[in-house]
Amino acid sequence: MLKDIQSTGKKDTRSGFGDGIVEAARKNSDVVALTADLAGSLKLNQFIKEFPERFIQCGIAEANMIGIAAGLTIGGKIPFTTTFANFSTGRVYDQIRQSVAYSGKNVKICASHAGLTLGEDGATHQILEDIGLMKMLPHMTVIVPCDYNQTKAATMAIAEFHGPVYLRFGRPAWPIFSKPEDFVIGKAQYFSEGTDVTLFACGHMVWNAIQAGVALEEKGLSVEVINIHTIKPLDDEAVINSLRKTRCAVTVEEHNIIGGLGDAIAQVASRNFPVPIEFVGTKDTFGESGTPDQLLKKYGLDVPDIIAAAEKVIARKNG
Repeated sequence: MLKDIQSTGKKDTRSGFGDGIVEAARKNSDVVALTADLAGSLKLNQFIKEFPERFIQCGIAEANMIGIAAGLTIGGKIPFTTTFANFSTGRVYDQIRQSVAYSGKNVKICASHAGLTLGEDGATHQILEDIGLMKMLPHMTVIVPCDYNQTKAATMAIAEFHGPVYLRFGRPAWPIFSKPEDFVIGKAQYFSEGTDVTLFACGHMVWNAIQAGVALEEKGLSVEVINIHTIKPLDDEAVINSLRKTRCAVTVEEHNIIGGLGDAIAQVASRNFPVPIEFVGTKDTFGESGTPDQLLKKYGLDVPDIIAAAEKVIARKNG
């Protein structure tokens, strides 16, 4: 039962990255960290303390950082680039496309402060299109973990995975509820199995989807909640199997519904088993300054919005 999934506390997912890269570096001497003047914000202090010779401060020069990282892979290093998600993607898209994705370089693009839950920094920093930008690049793996535990596990996993990766995480303290051992790149994670509706979610929104699922179960509905932490490559088999069972779905993401998780799920559905789908995410808009809770509520990503979307899509199916 979804109500049995409990939070063990709250911690920011960026701290999961900071702790994960230290563990990865302890295991593999080729792991190198680069930052664009944001070592503190990306929680690299322990890494720098333990591995000062494997840390490169690039300054506020993100494009240069990507170029350096691409070059380091030629010598066998495993570079992790770190900055805010807006600067990790939008500011350096050309460098990522040409120097990393095109040649399949083993660069790990690690991006914090993503989505509306960045909060008070406002629209200029709340990138809501980065998943789309990255998943459209050939060779790029895109991962959006759900909590501290999963972000730490994902960081360690991508160090062992060969190829370019975009890892997206955030700033706010968020409930911790996943088991690290359940994370496998490219494999969906089930939090419940049901027959009435599927809630596909990623990132911070997995917790909101679970809370919505609890409320729906209290109304007598059978809800399947699936964490699609790997947006690309998508676990097509898990998606199709769930849609065949529930015959309707809601996608939930802290991202524009254009180009993100919802689009990926809809493509799989349209090719294999078309069903009614509702999309919870930002609707072709920029964000604004506010607290994470205020913004999730205003832009329709709160728990009641997921509940409403689920009830709507079930009505569409039954109608």
